[in-house]
Amino acid sequence: MPELPPAELRSLDRAHVWHPYGPMPGRTDPLVVESASGVRLRLAEPALGQRELIDGMSSWWSAIHGYNHPVLNEAATGQLGRMSHVMFGGLTHEPAVRLATRLVEITPEPLQHVFLCDSGSVSVEVAVKMCLQYWRSLGRPAKQRMLTWRGGYHGDTWQPMAVCDPEGGMHSLWSGVLPRQIFADAPPAGYEESYAEGLRALVARHADELAAVIVEPVVQGAGGMRFHSPEYLRVLREACDEHGVLLVFDEIATGFGRTGALFAAELGGVSPDVMCVGKALTGGYLTMAATLCTSRVADGISQGEVPVLAHGPTFMGNPLAAAVACASIDLLLAQDWQQEVKRLEAGLRDGLAGAAELPGVKDVRVLGAIGVIQLDHDVNMTAATEAAVREGVWLRPFRDLVYVMPPYITDDEDLARVCRAVRAAAAAG
Repeated sequence: MPELPPAELRSLDRAHVWHPYGPMPGRTDPLVVESASGVRLRLAEPALGQRELIDGMSSWWSAIHGYNHPVLNEAATGQLGRMSHVMFGGLTHEPAVRLATRLVEITPEPLQHVFLCDSGSVSVEVAVKMCLQYWRSLGRPAKQRMLTWRGGYHGDTWQPMAVCDPEGGMHSLWSGVLPRQIFADAPPAGYEESYAEGLRALVARHADELAAVIVEPVVQGAGGMRFHSPEYLRVLREACDEHGVLLVFDEIATGFGRTGALFAAELGGVSPDVMCVGKALTGGYLTMAATLCTSRVADGISQGEVPVLAHGPTFMGNPLAAAVACASIDLLLAQDWQQEVKRLEAGLRDGLAGAAELPGVKDVRVLGAIGVIQLDHDVNMTAATEAAVREGVWLRPFRDLVYVMPPYITDDEDLARVCRAVRAAAAAG
């Protein structure tokens, strides 16, 4: 196909392409990316004097190894030569089996069974369905509600929207239509016994109607980039065990090293009954996620009146995505990724330290390879984005937040430049 000039691309984009979280037609023209390699996005034409931008977002937190990585390229092209896809109903293949086995090996015990999904939102849909069906199979259909805390985000499909923050999140439009779930207050950053007691009491009070508690462990992502004490994970585990409630961890954003642990559950020293992973699973190459569960959950469902989990996406277990996911996991674990994340954490702390003195800055926080500047007002998206681009960095602020989640391969020089861009975006926004 002949390449379209950037002006024509933008015109066609405005006419036909509906971008995430945007109106149709769009009100601003997106930058046209021509190619990507390492941590850099190459633009089809210069923007504000820059032809290349360091990606501070890891393509929405997924491209942990950067772009155009030879190991992942080889995995993709090698699998492409064998088969790009085959239906998963009644058939299986080595990439999916290897991936499921690998996920069981690296996730907390006693997670043993893997349902491969198309996306993070779908993995949460599957997790909720697992929990609801588990209790129906045990003859307790009244246990059909979910408990979570405010400030969370779990995706944009139906059940995930129902457990996102009902007021502060982006899904308040659907209040009164979505299933009504039970919400605790947002978890404090530090451990507070009074808050922990409130969690225990809420689980106890609603135990007869609760199928599960679902939370993002340690880091709440798109709901506000807030961090909380891992101690609350132990509180939830104990309360769920005491009152017969399942526990679900949404590790879509936190999995594969982002917090400094391979999975954030490890920071709390507990394991959930169901876990969702995605985003970095394929190193940002292809869409794929997974929902893992314990044998208790799987056996409960399989012994019910309807002994199957009635869910089967067309592209479930896609061999191409599974092969790249296996390569991405092996690539991560073959290196000292913990040291790399510690290096990024130290660089982010140093590079963002002065941001606390900027006008309008409410908070600055860093955990693992995550850096956040929170303002006391909503970000001026246009001004903040342009400020970052002038520094040669791509960022995507939202609400009152300017934040960064860089690829793990970002070197110290590039990281310092990213931090300058984050500070510039916060000052402009």
